[in-house]
Amino acid sequence: MSAQTEPERTELATLKLTRHGFGIELRRGRFEVLIDGHAAGGLDYGDTVELPVEPGHHTLRLQKGRYSSRNRSFDAANGEVVSFRCHGANLWPIWAVSFLAPNLGIALNRE
Repeated sequence: MSAQTEPERTELATLKLTRHGFGIELRRGRFEVLIDGHAAGGLDYGDTVELPVEPGHHTLRLQKGRYSSRNRSFDAANGEVVSFRCHGANLWPIWAVSFLAPNLGIALNRE
């Protein structure tokens, strides 16, 4: 009789997003969360959201209208929590430049 092995159990990972910066955001309103190019929820100022993601490689982006963050890639393992912090432009030079470079309108950084 041969021993049977149980299949490895896949556990979802968690993407944790916190929206909080310093000072006043010059670009306000709800940010749309895109994971791998698909809408996954929204984020208001002061919010923290946790979104389930499949283990593996992903791309994260936030946007509001024509303004967005730069794409951020991340790898998530079974049961892992991957955390990012974001905020809208809060320094007027960055806010002004974001009219020409819309992907500077939202800051997104891994914690």
